[in-house]
Amino acid sequence: MSTEAPPSDAEKPQLSPLMVKVNARLAPLILEHREFRGDDRIHVARENILAVAGVLRDDPELAFDLLLDVTAIDYYGQPDDFELRREVWDRDHVTMRRLPRRRNLMALPEKGPHPRFAVVYHLISTSHLHRLRIKCRVPEDDPRIASLTPVWPGANWLERETWDLYGIRFEGHPDLRRIYLYDEFEGHPLRKDYGKLDEQPIQAYVGPGAKEPRRPE
Repeated sequence: MSTEAPPSDAEKPQLSPLMVKVNARLAPLILEHREFRGDDRIHVARENILAVAGVLRDDPELAFDLLLDVTAIDYYGQPDDFELRREVWDRDHVTMRRLPRRRNLMALPEKGPHPRFAVVYHLISTSHLHRLRIKCRVPEDDPRIASLTPVWPGANWLERETWDLYGIRFEGHPDLRRIYLYDEFEGHPLRKDYGKLDEQPIQAYVGPGAKEPRRPE
């Protein structure tokens, strides 16, 4: 049994003024809060993202009116802030240094027990000039989360980008389709296990003035 005394109030990390307001309104929906170099980040269960987003936008003291970015992280089932040394990710053998092409053959870590992906939202209030980051974990076997286009219409293209590159589906999105890659592209290239040397269906180039989109023959 531990004999260490619990930390005093003075020793506990102090919440930022923004987090005090966010916590007062959303404490039951916040799984975790972290702060790094002045930036606040909250973790939210994916089923609560729409409710949280609505409060962050509509509360006058928060007023997050700008969704600056939506992206994702492939943690490969590992916890937040997990990292491996370069020597583990990219085995620094002489052969790989001699053949740069083979540096795409990275050594992946073991899959961890946590949900594989995290969807990350960057919010800004243009009236209060504060910012917040939201993170929602999404499992590999069910990579989906509610679309935030009903809250911030600008989420439209940002969510399409995340779908295209990570394969995370945004339910309720009005037009969820690839934004960078063509429809026949197989896989999602920012997943850690995507084979970067895999061949894809090639589209014939028909010139910059073509009236129809390019399609493989």
